[in-house]
Amino acid sequence: MMNLQQRSSGVLLHITSLPGPHGIGDFGPEAYAFVDWLKRAKQSVWQWLPTTPIGPGDSPYQSVSAFAGSPLMVALEPLIKRGWLVAPTPDPSFDNDKHRVNFASVVPWRLQQLRAAHAGFEQSATAAERKALDTWTKAQKVWLDDYLLFMALEAAHQGQAWWTWAEPLKRRDPKALTAARREHAHEMAFWRFVQWCFDEQCSELRLYANQHGISIMGDLPIFVAHHSADCWARPDLYVLDADFQPTVVAGVPPDDLGPLGQRWGNPLYRWDRMAAEGYAWWTARVRRALTQADAFRIDHFRGFAGYYEIPASSPDAKTGRWLKGPGKPLFDAIAAALGELPIVAEDLGFITPDVRDLRDACGYPGMKILQFAFGADGAHEFLPHNYRRDVIVYTGTHDNDTVVGWWRQAREAERNFAGTYLACNDQDIHWAMIRATMNSVANVAIVPLQDVLGLGSEHRMNTPGTMGGNNWCWRFTHDMVGEEPARVLGLYAEVSGRLATVPVPGKS
Repeated sequence: MMNLQQRSSGVLLHITSLPGPHGIGDFGPEAYAFVDWLKRAKQSVWQWLPTTPIGPGDSPYQSVSAFAGSPLMVALEPLIKRGWLVAPTPDPSFDNDKHRVNFASVVPWRLQQLRAAHAGFEQSATAAERKALDTWTKAQKVWLDDYLLFMALEAAHQGQAWWTWAEPLKRRDPKALTAARREHAHEMAFWRFVQWCFDEQCSELRLYANQHGISIMGDLPIFVAHHSADCWARPDLYVLDADFQPTVVAGVPPDDLGPLGQRWGNPLYRWDRMAAEGYAWWTARVRRALTQADAFRIDHFRGFAGYYEIPASSPDAKTGRWLKGPGKPLFDAIAAALGELPIVAEDLGFITPDVRDLRDACGYPGMKILQFAFGADGAHEFLPHNYRRDVIVYTGTHDNDTVVGWWRQAREAERNFAGTYLACNDQDIHWAMIRATMNSVANVAIVPLQDVLGLGSEHRMNTPGTMGGNNWCWRFTHDMVGEEPARVLGLYAEVSGRLATVPVPGKS
């Protein structure tokens, strides 16, 4: 477990942004090389985005499962080493742009390799390997069977949404489900194999990182997708009508960033029903998250204090209302089952006193974004001199432009303010912002790799409110990352007192 009260620093980089020969970053050799780079840079945190399967628009925040791992992150090298897969020839399109994931070609190619590896496993796996798979399967019972059947049925229905399936299947008639499990046993076995490989590789990488003084910080989206195993398995836990369609959906109202607000479209929880079950679903979800990371950020934390409800018929978020969330009883129930929770509260956006009260009552650190600090005056809460210790400070997140991109597009008044406050100019704005986050009193400072490298807007990870394009597909290459950025980042960590010590597993 990561100590969020310890002074430390780290880098935000999603697994898929790593380099490598197979079209997208994964848990393979390049992930271990990045841990080594972080160690040379004297960093102690590696933050990921959600590791669940991607959904519409290739987003990791719209997944078919809140529990499953992304098949795209399963590295092929370990499968080759175990004799289950013959080393494949990468798709030629992977070389077209090594700074972008071409999901249209990567997804089918990677799944083809995983199916070949599964066939190899079935043919040649040892008794010990089969036993390991069976032991893991029993441990994942709370979510795995529904997910496996969902994926098999989705394939059988050519990807159609679950609420369009035959009545007995979408309504989960027991006899229909039993028959489906028999009919689709092989497809279910494939997805079980993939998830086992994901968990083994994720655990091995996390162990390697911990042994080298690096904690892993994950990311937990608050909502689930309508087309998901979670929603299909327990539709009673969501605000759906008799035909399983949302009557209201999630989002946020209009603000300075958009006159229409943001209509995310996720179904909303029936918090009363979740409470009646002692928040068992959320407890299981957090337990799962803690098997993959040492701490995690909860996206849209304000939704637990109060959430915005948009009529499903509304094309935007201008029409809606605020409703009270589950509040502290939710986190009390999870903590009662799991113990102290290493949670970071993403408390950005429209933040009201009840959100701050919930965050503080739970004892979770909030977030500060330095890019947002320069639009007013010296009283702005995101300026470093106004921080308190129990926050996580970022130069920017995956939803922001890079620091260099922000500087180039900022208003003149913002640049003048930032240039004066940070004592910098065009040439060193990224290092000046990094130095400010490191020298602040915030317990944890996190910097996206793009900012460490001083990259422009063309390298940003996501533009909120947009679909497709270059969202979620950025990757770096080795020629972009030398030892000088690591050396300078390490110096900043050292002089700002952020050389944290991560307990090595198995040692007192």
